Amino acid sequence: MSAEHGTVAAVSRNDAYTFTKPSRDAIVLVAGLGVEGDIHAGVNVRHRSRVRADPTQPNLRQVHLIHAELFEEVAGKGYEVPAGGLGENVTTSGIDLLGLPRGTILRFGRAVSGEGAASAGGVAVDDGAAPGGGAASFEGAASFEGAALDEGAASADGAASADGAASGVGGAGGHPVDAVLVAAAAARLDEATARAAEAVAEAVRRDVAGGDERPAIVVAGLRNPCAQINGFRSGLLKEVLGQDDQGNVVRKAGVMAVVLRGGTVRPGDSVEVELPPEPRGALEKI
Repeated sequence: MSAEHGTVAAVSRNDAYTFTKPSRDAIVLVAGLGVEGDIHAGVNVRHRSRVRADPTQPNLRQVHLIHAELFEEVAGKGYEVPAGGLGENVTTSGIDLLGLPRGTILRFGRAVSGEGAASAGGVAVDDGAAPGGGAASFEGAASFEGAALDEGAASADGAASADGAASGVGGAGGHPVDAVLVAAAAARLDEATARAAEAVAEAVRRDVAGGDERPAIVVAGLRNPCAQINGFRSGLLKEVLGQDDQGNVVRKAGVMAVVLRGGTVRPGDSVEVELPPEPRGALEKI
């Protein structure tokens, strides 16, 4: 699989809490919220277990992606899993999603040069997305410094710092992801979530500086496979949750992301991988 680009194999969404999601001809990404019409769209956590635990947590799980190669792998072991079967919104082909570093930006559609360059041939771009060149100004941003962290979590210096990352929530010069970053600054975060929030803030800065208006998301972390997977296909959980030779937990049920730029995504669209600057951190469970 390529580290630079891939393809959208399928897209899915559902407006109700179900384990699987039906495939669609297209989905619409909404910057700072998620997939339009999907039950998991929102600024704060929407997954029911997360809401029960702490509804103030930021929603860094707005978009769920799984690589189609996983379905091919488990098919060889007798498990038939269709696109959307594990609840993902975007099924990709040709990208090693699990190997991406935290804060990777994925842009959908063909890049177009010149003024007004946007997504794949006129695909809609969310009006709230910050345009390139003179877009959002991030001075005086919402800062994670001093934000409450779970005991034993990252310190303020090493945790999520959104200095210069988000300003004017909902106001002039603000970015649609501001509200998520403000929610992160106000919430009590564990170490992995704090690092993920920091990576999202850094991706916002890069996105605005770059000015690419294609639909885009930033990869925040790994999905944690749950026992519901066995309810979908008995025995499948062991194929997506295990250990490597060193005893480290391996989670293969996809990645979670936040929407940076809105717009329409369809099967067949190209996916361009934009890696974060070094040093890079591996994806963690969020």
